Amino acid sequence: MEKHDGQAFYTLHEIARAARARMPQGPWDYLAGGTETETTLRRNRYALDTLALRPRVCRDVSRVDTGIELFGKRLELPLMLAPVGSVETFTAGGGATAARGAARSGVAQMLSCVCNPGLEAVAEASGDSLRLYQLYVRGDNRFIDAQVERALVHGYAAFAITVDTAHYSRRERDLDNRFVKPWRAAATGHDFQKRFNWDNVKHFKDKHRIPLILKGIMTVEDARIAVEHGVDGIYVSNHGGRQLDHGLGAMDVMPEVVKAVDGKAHVFVDGAFMRGTDVVKAMALGATAVGIGRLACLGLAADGEEGLASTLAILREEVRTAMGLLGVNRYDELSANFVTKAPAMHSPHVLSAFPLLER
Repeated sequence: MEKHDGQAFYTLHEIARAARARMPQGPWDYLAGGTETETTLRRNRYALDTLALRPRVCRDVSRVDTGIELFGKRLELPLMLAPVGSVETFTAGGGATAARGAARSGVAQMLSCVCNPGLEAVAEASGDSLRLYQLYVRGDNRFIDAQVERALVHGYAAFAITVDTAHYSRRERDLDNRFVKPWRAAATGHDFQKRFNWDNVKHFKDKHRIPLILKGIMTVEDARIAVEHGVDGIYVSNHGGRQLDHGLGAMDVMPEVVKAVDGKAHVFVDGAFMRGTDVVKAMALGATAVGIGRLACLGLAADGEEGLASTLAILREEVRTAMGLLGVNRYDELSANFVTKAPAMHSPHVLSAFPLLER
């Protein structure tokens, strides 16, 4: 990647453009697509676009701090790389390359269990940065217990179980392209995911001390049940619009989940987060941290570890600017009073956060 003044990218538009230019159609549609009509995917972006910010002025904002502490680690942004299967599709080194970029940038990584080169190699690449592990259930409680022990041995600070994949969705871009991910072709034991229930959650909490996150909660009802079971993290997510079609946008659901959880668990969220203002909106409405999936993969596809580090550096500057212009130095100074509903200005799609691409 040619650099100017020591910097390859100046905007996130450039990163998205470079990623698209480097990717064949099959991998691109795997990254960009959703399920069936892609309505849920578009609603994720629409939910963010219909939130406007309410700035306060004449405040001293000379000490803006974009960081947080999570699971005993300092993060430079309230971000984690969301778990994405087959990251190796987008960059050589897969999850290990992503781990190095995350560590350089001071953000967490939630590693997918279907991402190479596996949790051991990724842990080594992570150094002492915050790493979390995500599991698709492919066995009984003994299977889950064994994966927890592996994660503990290799320094993962929390364990996430995905709960919105009881049935695999129809992702029509992939079907149309005849694009099958290697892990999907080799997948076995899916019936265990179909049978996973609150009894399995109780077993986990009774047996293990590592914090448990349930990823894929999209209703207040399930958030309350999770808290009753002692779950440590409620991850509001519709799988990036890749599972149930015609669902709500994640940010339509997150504020009511925050209210229902009432501080008894962390609340994480993902789904179309592409800009610093997106992150600030989630933090104002009570999120603990935000997951970025597609955006991280765009950075990796654009230029590997360097591309991801550039993506996160630009995103941090966007967050810092948004906080300063809102009149706050820290996230605890934000509240729902800084956010209001407003009409969307763009038709939502997977890259609609980058209008310069349309020039």
